[in-house]
Amino acid sequence: MITTLRKLGPGLLFAGAAIGVSHLVQSTRAGADYGWGLLWALLLVNLFKYPFFQYGPRYALATGESLLNGYHRLGKGYLWTYFVLNMATMFTIQTAVTVVTAGIATELFGITDVVHWSIFLTLICFGILLLGKYHLLDRFIKVIILTLAVSSILAVFIALFKSEQAIPLTQVFPEGAGLLFLIAFMGWMPAPLDISIWHSIWSLEKKKALGEELDLKASLFDFNVGYIATVVLGLCFIGLGSLVMFGSGETFSNQGAVFAGQLIDLYTTNLGKGAYGLIAVAAFTTMFSTTITTLDASPRAMSITSQLLFKHQKDQYLHWIIALAVGTSLIFFFLLSEMGLLVQIATVLSFITAPLYALLNYRLVISKHMPQNDRPSKKLRILSVLSLLFLFGFTLGYLISLF
Repeated sequence: MITTLRKLGPGLLFAGAAIGVSHLVQSTRAGADYGWGLLWALLLVNLFKYPFFQYGPRYALATGESLLNGYHRLGKGYLWTYFVLNMATMFTIQTAVTVVTAGIATELFGITDVVHWSIFLTLICFGILLLGKYHLLDRFIKVIILTLAVSSILAVFIALFKSEQAIPLTQVFPEGAGLLFLIAFMGWMPAPLDISIWHSIWSLEKKKALGEELDLKASLFDFNVGYIATVVLGLCFIGLGSLVMFGSGETFSNQGAVFAGQLIDLYTTNLGKGAYGLIAVAAFTTMFSTTITTLDASPRAMSITSQLLFKHQKDQYLHWIIALAVGTSLIFFFLLSEMGLLVQIATVLSFITAPLYALLNYRLVISKHMPQNDRPSKKLRILSVLSLLFLFGFTLGYLISLF
């Protein structure tokens, strides 16, 4: 049992990165605006993204290299595409998750300067990552995910106990402006597909940290634990939004700090002041875990990418994490008022590019670069093909609707 727990890590880091804006903000908003009506979207997108997220640790443990190395083997153009897309979104995503975390911090600690809170949180995460590196992050995330899971599930049970209405399960398909929200919701649920790249890198770091052979079976168990956690907590936040906010008439702000205050205030109004600490802890741990894991993962990925593309011999992690921290700080000062638009662009890009990452991941795990015995089973291949049809079909339908 202890050995199994020691091997847990990358899957929980995946959960920490995934359970953020997609859950706290978008899942809660989905529940508030549509009740349980978007349950179909949450379940379908989690099912159809599952194989391609799983192929991250599968490929890494089977080959000893990250998905980025695999993309490079398939063709340098694929890696250039990733580089450009990541440059276009990494600063926006980091800023978005940090601002929401800062907004919750202002509610918890009473200091209302979101910009300075954002920079302070960035510095804390920066320091933890530079001093403790992967080892500290690996231990830290286990505490965060456990705290998050317990507080969120308790909050849902309190809301269910207080609710006197039957749970309506009528499903809806948003139209007009609601379609854009649906796309953003599915684009980041449970996470953008490029996080599979991060997971492959974390899996290799975990293997290195253990100082022993981390087999594929243990790695996939770790992944499944993290993935199930993201699905369960996605259901929790939709449930909280539906049980507490649906039909309340509350209009949510697009500003991260204001949204955080509305979220916590509305929860405590309906669940009682005694639930304030529970909700605040759940919300803060949700966003802090995302802030620190994204600050770690993007520099790791860009370091490997730049090494492969530009033939750098040395690890570029320090350069990229400094660039990400400084870039997001500049956005805090100069572009904070445009965060709603920037996040919308990032989420739509995540949705549109999901089929590309899905196809690349699938091609890799059935290619000559993957050992025969570690390739996915026939059932997983069938699910992968069905999932590709869903992702490409839904994306094509969305693009057609724009015109």
